[in-house]
Amino acid sequence: MEYLIPTAPSETEFTEKRSRFIGHVWPAATEEEARSCIEAMKKRYHDARHNCWCYRLKEGGVERYSDDGEPQGTAGQPMLNVFQREEVTNVVCVSTRYFGGILLGAGGLTRAYTRSAKDALDAAGISVMRPWTVVECPCPYPLFERLKLELAGLQGTEGEHEFGSDILFRALLPQGAEEDFAQRVGELSAGGSAPKCVGTQWKAVPRG
Repeated sequence: MEYLIPTAPSETEFTEKRSRFIGHVWPAATEEEARSCIEAMKKRYHDARHNCWCYRLKEGGVERYSDDGEPQGTAGQPMLNVFQREEVTNVVCVSTRYFGGILLGAGGLTRAYTRSAKDALDAAGISVMRPWTVVECPCPYPLFERLKLELAGLQGTEGEHEFGSDILFRALLPQGAEEDFAQRVGELSAGGSAPKCVGTQWKAVPRG
């Protein structure tokens, strides 16, 4: 049910035998988003020899790539392989090459484009997209910080709290942690507060 996506956009660069390789990774959920990122890089690096790209989308299991003039199989497919191996989806990657005058050969190109995609993914980070249980409960102000600690101990994350005479404490819990959280809230409030589940929400959290 859960799946992996890039945490954030990234940009990385290295030089191989005088050729500059500039790698970019973005999260993208649709082909329209992916194509938009690719076109933006083609405009930004319009003077580069190659703007090779790939993307993987969860919806429909779509996978596309382009060698953009490099020898067939030396750029787009090796880049795509990086994301397949890491099981990362909803991702688009563009690797721009400014040719340095020295031929790298098929093996050299494959290694360089693989590195470009991997460096960019490492810089972006990987997050886990999963469903969370949304809970809320009344919380007196003196218990607020303690409740946050209990939430963190269950690998949960804070929601949008409401502050009034008391706090309406909102949280996202990993599915299965609801009973433990309810027990801790009951103990801390001496039975005065009980969390209730109000829905589920998909949210990406950086992988530890």
